[in-house]
Amino acid sequence: MSPRHAQRRPPRGHWALLTLVVMVIAVALLFEGWVTHEVDPARAKHACAAPIPRAADTGRPVLRFADGKVRTASMPPRTAALTFDGGPDPVWTPRLLDLLRAHGVHGTFFVRGKDAVRHPGLMHRIRAEGHEIGSYTYTGGDLGAASRLRETMELSLTQTALAGAAGVRTRLLRLPHTTEADTLCGEEWPAARRAGDLGYLVVAADAKDRRPADGVVRQFSHTDLGLREARELLRDPGVERFTTVSAGLGTAAAITPAPAVERLKGQGLAQAQELGRMLTRAMAWVLVVTGVLGLLRLAMLFWFARVHVRRRDRPRPGAPWLREVKDPVTVIVPAHDEEAGITATLDSLLASTYGDLQIVVVDDGSTDGTAAAVERVLDPRVTLVRQPNTGKPGALNTGLAHARHDIVVMVDADTVFEPDALHHLVRPLAHPAVGAVSGNTKVGNRRRLLGRWQHLEYVIGFNLDRRMFEVLECMPTVPGAIGAFRRDVLLGVGGVSDATLAEDTDLTMAIWRAGWRVVYEESAVAWTEAPVTLRQLWRQRYRWCYGTIQAMWKHRRAVREAGPAGRFGRRGLGYLTLFQVVLPLFAPAIDVFALYGVLVRDAGEAAAVWLAFLVLQTAAAGYALRLDGERLRALWSLPFQVVVYRQLLYLVVFHSVATALAGTRLTWHRMHRAGTADPYRTAVLPASPVPLPGAPEALPAMTTGERR
Repeated sequence: MSPRHAQRRPPRGHWALLTLVVMVIAVALLFEGWVTHEVDPARAKHACAAPIPRAADTGRPVLRFADGKVRTASMPPRTAALTFDGGPDPVWTPRLLDLLRAHGVHGTFFVRGKDAVRHPGLMHRIRAEGHEIGSYTYTGGDLGAASRLRETMELSLTQTALAGAAGVRTRLLRLPHTTEADTLCGEEWPAARRAGDLGYLVVAADAKDRRPADGVVRQFSHTDLGLREARELLRDPGVERFTTVSAGLGTAAAITPAPAVERLKGQGLAQAQELGRMLTRAMAWVLVVTGVLGLLRLAMLFWFARVHVRRRDRPRPGAPWLREVKDPVTVIVPAHDEEAGITATLDSLLASTYGDLQIVVVDDGSTDGTAAAVERVLDPRVTLVRQPNTGKPGALNTGLAHARHDIVVMVDADTVFEPDALHHLVRPLAHPAVGAVSGNTKVGNRRRLLGRWQHLEYVIGFNLDRRMFEVLECMPTVPGAIGAFRRDVLLGVGGVSDATLAEDTDLTMAIWRAGWRVVYEESAVAWTEAPVTLRQLWRQRYRWCYGTIQAMWKHRRAVREAGPAGRFGRRGLGYLTLFQVVLPLFAPAIDVFALYGVLVRDAGEAAAVWLAFLVLQTAAAGYALRLDGERLRALWSLPFQVVVYRQLLYLVVFHSVATALAGTRLTWHRMHRAGTADPYRTAVLPASPVPLPGAPEALPAMTTGERR
């Protein structure tokens, strides 16, 4: 994948592909769930609301329905019809067939449609050896407790399954969970009548106390007990003839060849059921793997955050970052149409407790009043540079060319700094191996629900991650909102590249590959304006994600390098690939599978698993909020973030990966600013009316505690 590919419209067909894949998975899983979920299999037969009609309660096990009447029939004396319920079963069906072949007799196999399509070889053997096939419905569910729609599907799908597996249709039906004819009571009786109206011959069984010599229909299961009972009956001296149901009744054959179209439908049904079974198994494994990885990630974040805190609480005596950094600092502020927030950004920088500052504002071809707003800030520390629009990387490089000092801080034009943020931000640069420092970015406009969700994401996803990345020495991004660099490091890597849309990530990775360390300073706090609409959020995260993928591909060779570059490549790129690209791609399918668990499987179990993960995420979020000095009341919106907000971010990842694979180059998406990065500060700190060189204390300064 080349980052400099042709610029064209982002791909659209992948959305149709995603929709199709999710629909196929959903349908396959629902069908598999329907196949494996019986309707009241343990329903008690003694709870029948009403007995069967007297005309049917004759003790005879075979029922014919015609002209609104029911007629019963049984086997002739000394004749036994052997019937087997369920299956075909790969273990017991072959043994039953071997037993019948050894005695030279035929039987009737009432099979489940779902098992017939899974074992077509056994179905062919049943037919080839002269046995009769009947319907035991598709899933073996209780038709008396089923809806009319399910009842119809149970019968029709079984016929389709038999057509595909054995090439036949059948008129024989045994209702599951019934034995003698009088067990067709209550709701079973209307189901039996409706089946009879469709042309089925409803077959029950004779009571076990009826003598085989009187003629019986015997019922056996596909179990060891069924095999032993069948073997015992075959030795009964009172039976002269063992036969199938239809042959024993002397009726026309109940089995007819299925039309070619029906056979094709049956083969398609078998493939659909197999697909559902494979997806269920695959998704179960995916859920296990993603669950383990999710727990592992939470554990890693917690553990490394604790390690990070202990390092800060008990620093080594003489550690370089304990020494004060008093070198002058150049702050570069790239700005394009940032009139709404640029004044608040400059006010916060000028109110900094840090001493010697040069602030370079690069007006990158703004079409609004950005330049005029900067000119109204009458402070000699602020320099305005105008240029035609070249994009953010170009504006940063222009600022770098105007930088007079060895320490450079890059700031977004919608960012508001805490008074002591610059002081804390540049302090780690006292260590000679540190080339860049990431600050702590917080969401300022968090009063609405979307802002609260982003606030939690910044605190949990960004700042906890950065603590872990620093401990592991693989920080992938110094955010554009607040980051400090050595000027010679920036010049050494060629400045800020425009090869990707995530120029901050690209730059950070280049610094690692140049042999420098990148650290995180949580006490350097800056407030940023987060998107206020879903459209703005989508565009921002799409650019971030796509640019990150570009940067990862650009610096992929870091995994084979030695030193800091290799540590970053193997740890940082590996983590980003697994947790921020690969796993989110499975999210839509996992969500479908979770919904499948609630609707089809055990809703209580699925809800319990979801709640357990939510509790763990809430605990991690609470710890992250505590580390950042934030109030825990923001946690109330976390469940809604998991259900809604996170799904949007997963779709962003899918869209970004599809765009990258299609080789599409995106243009820069600028977010519309409302100047709400820090509602606490913007109403308090006006621009300085008079120049006060070298005297930042002349501007109003508020402590963090006062502002909160």
